[in-house]
Formats: sequence, structure tokens, C-alpha cells
Amino acid sequence: MPRIQAATVAEHRSLQRRALLDAARDILASGAPEAPSLSAVAQRAGLARPSVYQYFRSREDLLEAVIADMFPRWSAFVGERMDGAPGAAEQVLAYADANLELVAQGEHAVMRGLAMAAPGAALAESSRQLHEQLRVPLVEALTRAGAAEPQHVAELIQAVVRAGSQMIENGVPPDGVRDLVKQMLEPYLHAAGRLKRGSGSKAR
Repeated sequence: MPRIQAATVAEHRSLQRRALLDAARDILASGAPEAPSLSAVAQRAGLARPSVYQYFRSREDLLEAVIADMFPRWSAFVGERMDGAPGAAEQVLAYADANLELVAQGEHAVMRGLAMAAPGAALAESSRQLHEQLRVPLVEALTRAGAAEPQHVAELIQAVVRAGSQMIENGVPPDGVRDLVKQMLEPYLHAAGRLKRGSGSKAR
């Protein structure tokens, strides 16, 4: 790997830290049975081992940084996809599809690697925060789409996404899984929308 070049010291440090985080993510996603050592991460990033200590005090510190980096990015990716959808029903579909796309890109493999390697409390808290961050816009979209029990429906949709994620990780083509999930959700969302419009007409 070529040496990292940057215009300023601050940019250089930012790029090196990014390279180390990406290297750790790659190792975690590979399914290695143990947490990546700082030496292995430095080698994957193309940096000298002593330079790692300029950014991370220990392997645990590195893993916590991976967690802090990964979960907000996951939430932001899903949020952007939902924001770009034209309506509430489409936002729900975008939620499911974005999560499955991240799984297909290998993000869930990183999460699984973290589950084996990272401190339990840190991962559990980050997982809880991600779940809550994703749940809020999903429940809001379901409410606007006409779901009678949006909180409960959100749990069901998350269960479908988890099942789809497992299928992708078991080797089922991602595009096929994403299409199946869409086919499952669309009829419900259309029915919920009709009920909402019908209730609005009766109210008038």
C-alpha cells in the first residue's frame, strides 16, 4: 500500500486514522476468530506498528473507535435513503432496502465480528442506540403510512430485515432477497394506506 499523502499534518493524521479503522473493519469482516491485534491492523493499513499508538492506546480502544465510527454511519445511510423517498410507504420500503444493502456490502459482517471481539458492554450499548435511532423514523413513517400499530409493525419489519440479512449472509443473492422483502411489505403498506384514506373520508 502506498504511503498516505496529505497537504497538512491534520489531514495526514485524519487519513492515517481512517486507514487504521478501515483495516480493522476489514479484519473483523473476514470472520477471524479473535480480535485483530494492533500489529495486524497496522500491517493491513500499510503503516508501522508504533504509529498505531499515536491514535489508539490499546486494541480495546481501537475496537471502541470502530463501534463509534460504524453505528452512526449505518444510521445516517438508512436515514438518507428514507429522506430521499417520495412518500411514507416508500420510506418504509427504503428503510428495509437500505439495511439489506448495508448487509450485502459487508457491514453486518463487521458487526458480527465486533460481537465476537469487542467489549460486551460497549457493543450492547451501541447496538441499543442504533436500534433506537433507526426505530424512530421507521415508526414515524409507518404512522404516516396508516399503520394501526406502528410500534408493533416496526418490530415485525425489523424481524423481516434480520431474516433477510441472514439469508444474504448464507449466500442467497442480495438482489433477490431485497425483492422478496419488498414484495412482502408492499401489499401491507398499500392496504394500510387505503384504510387511512377510508378513515379520513369517514371523519369528514
